[in-house]
Amino acid sequence: MTPSYQPAFDSRTDLKKYNEDALALFALEIRFQIEDIDTVATSSLTGKATKGDDKKCDLIYVDKDSGYIIVIQAYMAQNLNKVAAPANKASDLNTAAAWLLNSPIDSLPEGLQSAAGEVRAALDANNIRAIQFWYVHNLPESPNVKAELQMVEQTVNNAIKTQFSKSEVENVSAIEVGQETLNEWYRALEAPILVADTLTIPIAGGYSISGNDWDAFITAVPTTWLYEIFNKYPEQLFSANVRGYLGSRVSGSNINNGIKETAKDDPNHFWVFNNGITALVSEFKEQQNENGNIVSLEITGISIVNGAQTTGALGSLENPPDSIGKVQARFVKCNNIRTIRNIIEYNNKQNVVEVSDFRSNDPIQRRLRQEFDSIPDAVYLGGRRGGYDDAIRRPSNLLPSDTVAQALAAFHQDPVTAYNNKSDIWRVDTIYSKYFTEQTSAEHIVFVYSLLRSIEAKKRSLVDRSKTGSLSEAENQQLDFFQRRGPHILLTSAIAKCIETFLRKPVPNTFRVSFGKQVSPEMAEKYWEPIVEVTIPFCKQLLPAVKKSLNNNEEAAQAISNFKDFVESVKDYHAQGFQEFASRVHIRS
Repeated sequence: MTPSYQPAFDSRTDLKKYNEDALALFALEIRFQIEDIDTVATSSLTGKATKGDDKKCDLIYVDKDSGYIIVIQAYMAQNLNKVAAPANKASDLNTAAAWLLNSPIDSLPEGLQSAAGEVRAALDANNIRAIQFWYVHNLPESPNVKAELQMVEQTVNNAIKTQFSKSEVENVSAIEVGQETLNEWYRALEAPILVADTLTIPIAGGYSISGNDWDAFITAVPTTWLYEIFNKYPEQLFSANVRGYLGSRVSGSNINNGIKETAKDDPNHFWVFNNGITALVSEFKEQQNENGNIVSLEITGISIVNGAQTTGALGSLENPPDSIGKVQARFVKCNNIRTIRNIIEYNNKQNVVEVSDFRSNDPIQRRLRQEFDSIPDAVYLGGRRGGYDDAIRRPSNLLPSDTVAQALAAFHQDPVTAYNNKSDIWRVDTIYSKYFTEQTSAEHIVFVYSLLRSIEAKKRSLVDRSKTGSLSEAENQQLDFFQRRGPHILLTSAIAKCIETFLRKPVPNTFRVSFGKQVSPEMAEKYWEPIVEVTIPFCKQLLPAVKKSLNNNEEAAQAISNFKDFVESVKDYHAQGFQEFASRVHIRS
């Protein structure tokens, strides 16, 4: 029988260019509803072309905004009749954990030093709350693999305790992401309630409230009941909640540990100290005793959309909590899919793209959306997210808001913010106002965005050709540059710094530069290709700034200056190509 996720994955022609890494990217995308998987791929794929040594992992995703590190080893079986994926590929993640967290940086292949450096810097800066190692494959899941992954968890836990003892990592897990898990994550996008059982909750009163397309029941549930359902449905219970339970550490600043301590030591005050939970249900029905008092609530189906940390903290107690403890709870029934998506979105406060939502009604974003109506084959949402369906079926011509913001910041000479703090572009007024101004136009966004995309395409081309052994020595050096963290962003800044060299005239205001209003992003990307080809040989000048990840403004500025000097030195040799590029560029008056 065909897995339910398979048709959606097969339809993703945009992922086919990643070959054996496609399934890993698909899994990451549907689990975290990532808006722009191409930019994530450029940053996160380790690249097996690095002297053939990827240290047993294919992808390292660091998201400091949401506090996650995801490390993936992927396996794609050609024969889907196999009963299980090879367990030795799961044990390879032990090797990945060792080099990522323990090995001296200088002992790693140069192309992987940047990835390890970024992971360790994020841990040292206390930006990470959860580390997950995934074994992603397209076969049924098996006990043998799970046993190997338990060893991986132990390795990672030991490394965190010894190497990063001051970090506040709350959850370490190693997960087999095979057919069953992929199906579950995919179904959660379509139908977020995966627990379908009928459950009876002992309560002492409550009340109903309704809207035009929803009904809800508000009450207080025993902490013991949450303990029971967490242990019965540890994963499916949070199918509509992006993050799930992060775990807890014995630390005064760890919120989940505080929840557990309150449940054990002061259950009488648990209700007043806790914000409570919100859960989606398929049905609910009040049950009364002979005196007409509500004594229980019968629900069918449940998915907790807010309160995963409360539920998980209670459920992970060594012993059931005191029955006196209560938690405020809202049970919501709704059949309107749009409203359901909004309930999930607005209750899920941990969604990392949320900061851009606050700008979506900004006058500048409204104007830009209107301007994009005139740009051929382009969709720009201007801070609005495309919705859960777009996590697996988004328009091929979408310009993701976060990537646009990164491209603008990079083009206008702030690559460190563009790579490390993309959410700050939306969140911080002083940064936002640098890049989204009255001078920012739809055609300029196409100009800068297509440069970033052209650079990403160049990396993919090098990776693909490396597999056939057809790269020259110079091209191998270029690929080595691209295996670092943040090179695509830094190269965007470096090429942008050379714009006057390409055009052979001063450009006082680079926000006025574009290819005009009638050029699509796809065509603009092709216009940039010759420029990327001419300048990529000078990427060696940028290497110092990405040696240990792109995180130093002074190093980035010096590297960009050196790059510009080299491009300037060959401008006469490439005069015809630069002139052809310049003929396509418009400078708005």
